[in-house]
Amino acid sequence: MCGYNREICFAKGADVGWLKQMEDEGYKFYNENGKEEDCLKILQSYGINSIRLRVWVNPTDGRCGKDEVVEMAERAINMGFKLMIDFHYSDYWADPEKQFKPKAWESHSFKELVNDVSTHTKKVLIALKEKNIYPEWVQVGNEIPNGMLWPEGKIENFDKLSKLLNSGYDAVKDVLPSSKVIIHLDQGDDRKRFIEFFDNHTANGGKYDVIGVSYYPYWVNKNYKETIDNLMNNLNEYIDRYEKEVMVCEIGGEDTEVEDTYNMLKEVIERVREIPQGKGLGVFYWEPEGAFSWSKYKLSAWGSDGKPSKALDAFID
Repeated sequence: MCGYNREICFAKGADVGWLKQMEDEGYKFYNENGKEEDCLKILQSYGINSIRLRVWVNPTDGRCGKDEVVEMAERAINMGFKLMIDFHYSDYWADPEKQFKPKAWESHSFKELVNDVSTHTKKVLIALKEKNIYPEWVQVGNEIPNGMLWPEGKIENFDKLSKLLNSGYDAVKDVLPSSKVIIHLDQGDDRKRFIEFFDNHTANGGKYDVIGVSYYPYWVNKNYKETIDNLMNNLNEYIDRYEKEVMVCEIGGEDTEVEDTYNMLKEVIERVREIPQGKGLGVFYWEPEGAFSWSKYKLSAWGSDGKPSKALDAFID
């Protein structure tokens, strides 16, 4: 336990779910000196101390499935990173616009779905534990303001959604009692989105340890200066209202606006770290290594030269 030593405890993280695929397809990573190097080692040199990995149930190409996640988790842990596992409960991307059931679960009753969540969660975490890998945090669902495992787990059926989430929570605690369970919604600056969700989850006996938020000013067509005060006011309110810790599980800025992204990251990191009593647990950049030249994703922190952009300097103390 690190108590209130924020320099040790505070998670400066990166979600690198694409990394294995990028490497397998021959993408080369270079450090700031132009020397080819392991991407994780490069991230570590920028102060990144935690890695987030998404897990899908039965992905058709095996990417982000159990075996790849265990392989990448072992690699990260052996390098000294802390670890977050992000369960999507889908065979592919799950986010506010899509929360599709895994194909193998499509015909299942609600009772079976509750069991599916438990079984799948335990299966992945047991595989990690067998490798002596103990994630600090486990996310039950990915960006779920509208629920998950539609249609049964939609927010219109919040009693069912809470049962699904609690099944995941209980499964985590059965295998890894000390891991903190995160429930994660997008648009962290939108107070109403979170209050309605967590009030309902609380009313239905919802269990969780941490409120996780995404913060992407780019996707709501605003500069971070317009929304960061809302984000921080909200995080502090969630701590008081629900007596939970908070974390920015995803953040990112446009790769062509490096200075602005750097400034946003630096301010968010500083302000989350300053939350009283260490209840702001950390900040994770989503796919910083996912260079546009490979991914066509506009919010990485990697240049066309295969090197990190200056935006990542924000993670260096």
